[in-house]
Amino acid sequence: MTSEERAIYEWQMWIPDFGEAGQTKLKQASVLISRCGGVGGNVAWQLAAAGVGRLVIAHGGNLKPSDLNRQTLMTHDHLGKPRIDSIVRRLQALNPRLEIAAHGANVSEANVARLVGQADVVVDCAPLFEERYLMNREAMRQRKPMVEAAMYEMTAQLMTFIPGQTACLACLFPEQRPDWRRQFPVFGAVAGTVGCLAAVEVIKLIAGIGTPLSNRLLKMDLRTMTFRTFTVQRDPSCPVCANL
Repeated sequence: MTSEERAIYEWQMWIPDFGEAGQTKLKQASVLISRCGGVGGNVAWQLAAAGVGRLVIAHGGNLKPSDLNRQTLMTHDHLGKPRIDSIVRRLQALNPRLEIAAHGANVSEANVARLVGQADVVVDCAPLFEERYLMNREAMRQRKPMVEAAMYEMTAQLMTFIPGQTACLACLFPEQRPDWRRQFPVFGAVAGTVGCLAAVEVIKLIAGIGTPLSNRLLKMDLRTMTFRTFTVQRDPSCPVCANL
């Protein structure tokens, strides 16, 4: 680590079970974030600030006015332009040492294997189940841990899947939920809450500190500020992870 890096990350390196060894692990790590909008943008921002060395980001489309209430890596002057350009610009302004592999397309059958193959940890923030199932399948196949983060209106949920050890997304949701769609009610602060918590999960996985949300689903109701965890059992007949 350079003297500049030691100065920037000094306060977090004071965490007893993290230290310089944990910071070095972050610097050497690569994290894939699928969709870098309301939830994923906050994941990316916090990981960039924490000193993760490389982010692989998949996010297609151009910026629309309706994105601006929650997508904190976007700015008003970028309306009508590719979201991925604003994402890269904002993250590199925060952390110029950060390496970014930017993909101006969403996760698909054509690119999912290549994207997951570039990462040590996968973070799934896609709004559509089709993308989430693709990420889950490929992360399990390549044996990459995946942090699953989602929100709707004033609620959110978070879980970490570890191939061969825990349940996966297909165990949690064997069938696609009909209420999950591309457009839905959303406050940026709710997306930011679960995004920040997902970033903590990634840091824990990389640095080997704390206890991840493995086989535990965290559900949050921010109307009442109620946080509950539920045990999730691995499905022995799951078509995605049963044979891992």
